[in-house]
Amino acid sequence: MHQLPVFLNLAGRTVVLVGEGEAADAKARLIARAGGRIVASWEVGATIAFVALDDGTEARAAADALRARGLLVNVVDRPDLCDFTTPAIVDRAPVTIAIGTGGASAGLAKAIRQRIEALLPTRLGALASALHAARGAMKARWPDAAGRRRAIDAALAPGGALDPLDGDAADKVDGWLADETPASPSRLETIRLTSADPDDLTLRAARLLGEADHVFHPPTVAPAILDRARADAVRYVADAPPANPPAGLSLWLMPPRTE
Repeated sequence: MHQLPVFLNLAGRTVVLVGEGEAADAKARLIARAGGRIVASWEVGATIAFVALDDGTEARAAADALRARGLLVNVVDRPDLCDFTTPAIVDRAPVTIAIGTGGASAGLAKAIRQRIEALLPTRLGALASALHAARGAMKARWPDAAGRRRAIDAALAPGGALDPLDGDAADKVDGWLADETPASPSRLETIRLTSADPDDLTLRAARLLGEADHVFHPPTVAPAILDRARADAVRYVADAPPANPPAGLSLWLMPPRTE
């Protein structure tokens, strides 16, 4: 990654905005949506700042002065002067999806946002809220954290009981919790890799890596491939798939064929 994506709580916090015009107005709307308090110059308590000035010399000077105060600064349309950039946003509150290009192309980020906007149902946020409200019920139903995570993963999988692309999924949480059908205790899937490049992963392989609880692989599998697995998946260096896979979803990664 060229940048660390984070979500910053701005509600009630002071944000410096220097500049006027359309670019400044756009940043002001963004700050206001996040609940920030806008000021035109540095104040005690401010931690981030936006600079929207057309003149490059003035923009740099303003950014340097704010940075000297300890603020992180975003300079509109000048990524080389930025401590952080603002992404294109898909808002399904409380679900927020951010698409960033590190300042390389705002147009590309916008195009990706529009594709995702068309894909996600408007009530996706309602599903997130329903799952949050059901946390106590989920812990009671699945006391073991690993079992609970597997149940949630299965429900949220494509075609699952709570498929996020189902616009009515938020209304099905109670029924899912009441369903006594036991989840499969263990499952082993094999992925035949075609190269060391993660961009060559099939959609199925990428999805399985994102869902896996355990990843078994020979030492020759490229680290870039393993980086696509979920962060908390347990990795095992092995010469063969497990005879008795542990509970949850296990993957066996077969290295690319060599001629």
